[in-house]
Amino acid sequence: MIHHYKEIEPTIHKTAFIAKDAVVVGDVTIDEQSSIWFKTVVRGDVAPTKIGKRVSIQDLSMLHQSPNNPLIVEDDVTVGHQVTLHSATIRKNALIGMGSIILDGAEIGESAFIGAGSLVPQGKKIPPRTLALGRPAKVVRELTDDDYQEMERVRKSYVEKGQYYKQYTNLGME
Repeated sequence: MIHHYKEIEPTIHKTAFIAKDAVVVGDVTIDEQSSIWFKTVVRGDVAPTKIGKRVSIQDLSMLHQSPNNPLIVEDDVTVGHQVTLHSATIRKNALIGMGSIILDGAEIGESAFIGAGSLVPQGKKIPPRTLALGRPAKVVRELTDDDYQEMERVRKSYVEKGQYYKQYTNLGME
């Protein structure tokens, strides 16, 4: 469901896949080949939410903001199932593991990996190319080439799945 908030409509690229039971409201921008999966909520009724190219926001996730504090998700980011992103910045090529919570003012560095179930508190900066996990999240090591290959495999698989679902729903075969 795509909704306006007051007079602001979401801006969704024509190649983006939005599941029919996802909710996208207000000042939200979703760029090309990105995907918003089943039962996900993306609200832009407090501040803007910007989602880059080839981003997957997986099932049951929640994206929101605090006043004057936008949520920014750069290109090629993977956001796992049941993730909460709130007024944070997620840099390109990052992966946010399932069930994680990223709070106001947190910044996840380029190509960083947040382990499943982690809590990144307000204002915390996770350096690029590191693995951070826990509650609160702490950097445990630098990423390996194998880590990058797996992150890339997951990212590409979700871009492909999103484009498949986009084609499938456009054919009226839901």
